[in-house]
Amino acid sequence: MVLGLAGLAYGFFSTPSTVEDVKEYLAAQEVHGSHGDEAEAEDHGSTFVDEVRGEEGYSEAAMEHSQDHGEGGHHGEEEHLNHVLHQLQAKPWSAIFVSAFFFMMIALGALVFYAIQYVSSAGWSPVLFRVIEGITAYLLPGSIIVLLIVIFAGTHFYPWQDHELVADDKILQGKAGYLNFPFFLIRALIYVAGWNFYRYFARKNSLLIEKQNGDLIPFNKNFKASVFFLVFFLLTEATMAWDWFMSMTPHWYSTLFAWYIFATMFVSAITVIALVTIFFKAKGLLSFVNDSHLHDLAKFMFAFSIFWTYLWFAQFMLIWYANIPEEVTYFILRIKEYNLLFFGMLVLNFVFPILVLMNSDFKRVPWFVVIAGCLILVGHYVDVFLLVMPSTVGPHWSFGVTEIAGIAFFLGLFIFVVGSGFAGVSLRPKGNPFIRESENYHY
Repeated sequence: MVLGLAGLAYGFFSTPSTVEDVKEYLAAQEVHGSHGDEAEAEDHGSTFVDEVRGEEGYSEAAMEHSQDHGEGGHHGEEEHLNHVLHQLQAKPWSAIFVSAFFFMMIALGALVFYAIQYVSSAGWSPVLFRVIEGITAYLLPGSIIVLLIVIFAGTHFYPWQDHELVADDKILQGKAGYLNFPFFLIRALIYVAGWNFYRYFARKNSLLIEKQNGDLIPFNKNFKASVFFLVFFLLTEATMAWDWFMSMTPHWYSTLFAWYIFATMFVSAITVIALVTIFFKAKGLLSFVNDSHLHDLAKFMFAFSIFWTYLWFAQFMLIWYANIPEEVTYFILRIKEYNLLFFGMLVLNFVFPILVLMNSDFKRVPWFVVIAGCLILVGHYVDVFLLVMPSTVGPHWSFGVTEIAGIAFFLGLFIFVVGSGFAGVSLRPKGNPFIRESENYHY
């Protein structure tokens, strides 16, 4: 965590602060054969991409943008340099947001998985409840940090917060009823408060179930609360995806986007639950967890990796096939400037899980599950990286000190908070009406 903080501080302090710094940066990029003038591909917040120039049906808005930024002259060059400066200054904000959200979504996804177990009255999973509750302990600090980032990032992330830009943009003016900072802030506070309230309530009742052995009142309270939480989550996860990610490119939208974010969140959370379970079992702390429990966790990892791939392909295929300029801009930048990550993510999140976890026997072998889990987590970190960086930094991305520092800090914080969440409570739940079925579960 200390090293991570030092690296993040370095990232912010080393960011270009003047146009002259940007000129030096671009000159260095040209020397190394890097992006050069391709930075003109995006407007403020990468709302448009000029590579669609030449496509049939090229939008009037994109044409106007092309004329504004593509013409010669001092004014056009100055605008371009200021735009690049804006993107470079957004880079450390983006790096910290990617890592912060990645670890927060693991805790939130674990909480959703926990609620599903209650609502479905699952008999196989109660032996894992203490593990899941420990992971969800990170939700409070993690969600507060993410909340602060999205509030204070301002126009580094969200071009609709730039009043001068909105004044010249009819589309953003039409969305101002939803995309305005006071309403944005209110929604964000509701998300974080609602998620954490359910986590506090469910954990409290879970401990009461153990203390009041045989009393089903706390269990029934958790069942009812879980039903309401899942409805609340489905609504708030969708609007959270629109608010925190899609509004980075506010002219672009996809009806599959919220489901796509959910799939990334859910499979990452289940993967971490499996890895923590394997770790504790190897330490002899989960003797009551058997190979069938591990098999079912690995089965969920396998299933939701396929579900994520289905959503990725469905969103990509429909936009590619329709070939509408306002839609394809989202993928043109990612394919052109992030090509290796864009398609490499598909290999990590689909091909490897299929190969490693297809065989039912392999799902019972801990080191096979660990290999698959590590690949899945790396793949979905890249997934979150690609949600943020192209929209905020454009072609001026890199994976360096700031990004590594972000991972180091939040990984350390996650381990510390989750480890503390396991302290003082037995990992063996008691009092749950399904606990005996769970302990004797066999697939």
